[in-house]
Amino acid sequence: MASVTSLQPTNSTISTSGFKSRTTTPNPNPPHHLFLKTQPPFSFFNPNPFRTPALNNRRYTRSSPPHPTVHRSKPVYKTQPSNDPNRNVSDPSLKDVDLIGLCKEGKVGEALEYMGRGVTADYGVFIMLMELCDDSKVARKIEQYLKMSCFGGDIELNVKLIEMYARCGSMRDARKVFDKMSERDLRLWHSMINAYAKNGEGSEGVLLFEKMRSEGLKPDKESVVAVLGACATAGAVEEGLALFEMMEDEFGIALEIEHYVGVVDVLGKSGHLKEAEEFVEGMPFEPTAEVWDALRDLARIHGDLELEDRAEELLVGIDPSKASADQMPLPPRKKYSEINMLEERNKLSEYRCTDIYGESYEQSKGLRGQMREAGYVPDTRYVLHDIDEEAKEQALQYHSERLAIAYGLISTPARQTLRIIKNLRICGDCHNAIKIMSKIVGRELIVRDNKRFHHFKNGKCSCGDYW
Repeated sequence: MASVTSLQPTNSTISTSGFKSRTTTPNPNPPHHLFLKTQPPFSFFNPNPFRTPALNNRRYTRSSPPHPTVHRSKPVYKTQPSNDPNRNVSDPSLKDVDLIGLCKEGKVGEALEYMGRGVTADYGVFIMLMELCDDSKVARKIEQYLKMSCFGGDIELNVKLIEMYARCGSMRDARKVFDKMSERDLRLWHSMINAYAKNGEGSEGVLLFEKMRSEGLKPDKESVVAVLGACATAGAVEEGLALFEMMEDEFGIALEIEHYVGVVDVLGKSGHLKEAEEFVEGMPFEPTAEVWDALRDLARIHGDLELEDRAEELLVGIDPSKASADQMPLPPRKKYSEINMLEERNKLSEYRCTDIYGESYEQSKGLRGQMREAGYVPDTRYVLHDIDEEAKEQALQYHSERLAIAYGLISTPARQTLRIIKNLRICGDCHNAIKIMSKIVGRELIVRDNKRFHHFKNGKCSCGDYW
């Protein structure tokens, strides 16, 4: 950037940045010399004479009054095209587009395409888009359109936005939405705490609850339910029990059945099944079906068959429809094949356990040596076929989530996060293997099975080895 300065006091400085000069009347007394980038003398407005002042500041760009014959030119501005999806539709063919209808048909991508072309999205459209979305890239596009609309500061829509990101496993994006809100009511805090709990980051949810209290917000019954879920995920038994004791005395919240179920989860998920059973038996009212259902599931997960049968019997006595399939004659279940979906390069790739992908398997096989050095020991208990030990170890390598991760490693840039969607529960051996993989390759590997999200990073999983 340069300016042309005359040495005579009757001439003016003409900036060349963003201005078009007009023809001027010839000066009968032309200047003696012209210099480029001439520095002004030292002054209080420019204490550093060696620093070129900003040319868009009139105080610095004019060294003397303008010559009477010189006409001041106007800056030239370039008009940028508007990206506002709610601007007026100029294309007549788009005025009959029904965004609600597209959302009801599940055509999220098509609805977003029309919004990008100028079709106005109302409040209900944003609600439906967020409830349908389960892809992080599409979620960011929905957020972009929301922020450019007149609903950007709406609390309810931002709650839905956080829930959408939590469903996609994008906790960083969810927290960004939460942090950017200038005004936060309890619903926003609850949604963020629940998001942490559902994504296996319960400790962050507990910390957020403490922050909420430090800002002077009084918890209500939904707050306690949310933080009990976070305590259960984080294994924070003492914190959960202390919070339950504080409900009536400090918070003035009446105890309800969902709070008792929350305490059962806090105890049971940490393996304290006996304490959970004693807590249920000591309840001041008759346990409901929700309580026995939670206790039965926890006993089944931890392998306590006696407690599972007892809880099952009491549950069926209250609600016969809750009986397990193996204890009540029901139509045979449909057998599902194991499927994994890998999100990479703006597309989804599908993997099945019955398929063998040469390139992916070779990558998985190449990692095997590094994994063994890092402490991986194959757990062949998860192979139910009657084959020898070596064949069982090899069979573990064909699990679809490993093939999906292996393909992602060779087809995406280094350090990029991989997201795998699995339709069945991840097995214990793959869970241990993926933890070690995340440490070896230095990536975050996010796996969503039919139970929960698993965020593998630096050799650890967000579930705390419970799922």
